[in-house]
Amino acid sequence: MKESITNRVGRIISGSVNALIDSVENAAPEVVMQEAIREVDGAIDDVRTELGRVIAGKHLASQRLMDENRKHEELADKIELAVKAERDDLAEAAIAKQLDIEAQIPVLENTVTDAGNQEKELEGYVVALQAKKREMKEELAQFREAMRESSAVVAGNSGQAQGGGGVEASVRKAESAFDRVMEQATGVGSQAMPDRGDASKLAELDELARNNRIQERLAAVKNRSE
Repeated sequence: MKESITNRVGRIISGSVNALIDSVENAAPEVVMQEAIREVDGAIDDVRTELGRVIAGKHLASQRLMDENRKHEELADKIELAVKAERDDLAEAAIAKQLDIEAQIPVLENTVTDAGNQEKELEGYVVALQAKKREMKEELAQFREAMRESSAVVAGNSGQAQGGGGVEASVRKAESAFDRVMEQATGVGSQAMPDRGDASKLAELDELARNNRIQERLAAVKNRSE
């Protein structure tokens, strides 16, 4: 199963270095650090792709919501005309269509709201990943500098005891830089979808209630027209 964006971002931003070190014990630390930075780049691209999809979906849902509200208003005018013309059959058909629209509007509103929340969340992911990338690049630079210092100490002291102490200090500095950057995140659990129940068991009752609402609304329109 493909790793979710939420889990991937969480794994990159937080976690422990131990698992990563164990899995790449035969690789050069600098190579591993560069690969980790490339993974952050890939994650940023994936988040931006998902962000574009969410923004497009939000736009479509918003447009559909406006269209359905407009249709609902137009049907209200047509119902009035049908009642005045004593065409209850036409009025009932228009009311039935209104009820269908009213059932969809809350879903569309929730879709727009959810998309807006996802948009903000994904934008936050991009900012966090960009910050992590900057941090990792800084640490990679520190690691390289520590390695250069280590090499210089080895060359300058020609194996003398005091030089050995300098080498150990430089190596510790390099290892510290590596440990700070290379963090393998722990998994982030996904939330289970809520149980929406079995709507089919109530289908007959829903239809009865729907017909009743049609008659009630028709009666209300007639009362206003009297």
